[in-house]
Amino acid sequence: MSKFQAPRGTRDLLPADRAVFLRLEDAARDLAMRYGYAPIETPMFEGSTVFERGVGEATDVVEKELFRVQAGRGEAERERWALRPEPTAGICRAYVQHGMRTWPQPVKLTMTGPMFRYDRPQAGRYRQFWQFDVEVLGDAGPAIDAEIVELAMAFFGEVGLTEVQVLVNSIGDTACRPAYIAALADYFRGHTDELPELERGRLETNPLRLLDSKDERMQPLIATAPTITEHLCDDCQAHFDGLLAHLEAVSIEPRLEPTLVRGLDYYTRTAFEFYRAGAEGQQQALGGGGRYDGLFELRGGQPTPGIGFGIGLDRVALALAEQDAQPLAETWRPAVVVVGADPQDTVVRLQLATELRGAGLACRPDLTTRRLGKQLDGAAKAGAHFAIICGDELEAGNVQVKDLMAGTQRQIDVTELARDLVRAHAQHRHGEDG
Repeated sequence: MSKFQAPRGTRDLLPADRAVFLRLEDAARDLAMRYGYAPIETPMFEGSTVFERGVGEATDVVEKELFRVQAGRGEAERERWALRPEPTAGICRAYVQHGMRTWPQPVKLTMTGPMFRYDRPQAGRYRQFWQFDVEVLGDAGPAIDAEIVELAMAFFGEVGLTEVQVLVNSIGDTACRPAYIAALADYFRGHTDELPELERGRLETNPLRLLDSKDERMQPLIATAPTITEHLCDDCQAHFDGLLAHLEAVSIEPRLEPTLVRGLDYYTRTAFEFYRAGAEGQQQALGGGGRYDGLFELRGGQPTPGIGFGIGLDRVALALAEQDAQPLAETWRPAVVVVGADPQDTVVRLQLATELRGAGLACRPDLTTRRLGKQLDGAAKAGAHFAIICGDELEAGNVQVKDLMAGTQRQIDVTELARDLVRAHAQHRHGEDG
């Protein structure tokens, strides 16, 4: 095996793969902005306390999966850093730091980029992964909860992923959750002998985390555990009822899942996850999110309601491949390759390609000195739709246009070339998409 390998749990996104991610990122950004979410970018690393206090010190993310960064010498040695495992904590830090409380409320933000968790690598789950994130800060009502669920479902539809279902739950708030946690702890203490060692520790530190256990031995116990919906206070019940009413209004039929708690400590009230039909399970979620109305208080800030979601683009890309949504993978290929009958005349190929790119076409000139046949072979292997052949006809202002997909060839005036190719390529793509 070669010594030159990407670190375990990571991978290189080669051109075709990266093109899929760019398409997903573009769709995510454009859709979020259509919904009124402004783009933001936070650093890939933060002071580790941002995540310890925000995400929760007793969570798997902080206890086992946080990538801690060793800084350089000198003053930096006293700093404690960590790579971001999720975007919410950093965005909330930015909200406070930059005085976004004085902006018109609510503040609606979106971000797409890499996150890092020291997780067990498996299909669609990596230690460096890409996430589409939206956050709403400053709105406590159930209507905004429904809006971001609708936004997520619209994203799946936008990229062509079908049969996606949303699971929803309410996990209460500080008024009603303590009584539920007490009931949950009493239940699991009655089954101490059946608890794996790790879960016994969680029973004492955070019993709610037991419902989020990845250990298969826990599933029978979780199935018969008390549910939070039996313990909701009137305000939390009203909020949950409001969420369901708004989802119904936009024709979204969620599945109620009373054991859904999510894996981060900051969630309150609304919690949700997205799955493809028949692919449910803790390692199969496409994404999820929820409300975190108490997060700012945990960090010593003023009370600020918030809600958001994160969608794993790695998971979405894998699901699209399993669904055989191949058009996504072809978006990086050039529409046109410019070749030359005279192998030595690269100047005219470069000039013509520059003109075609200026017209909005994805165009690549073959600037090698290979024979024409080899240049045409290269254009076909690149997946180009057209090859433009610069030959003797160019003296009269004409070129040969070879349709590499149809196998036809025709002569065309250079002055009409760009307009003709744009129209022909658009018709071809429309036919594919239709």
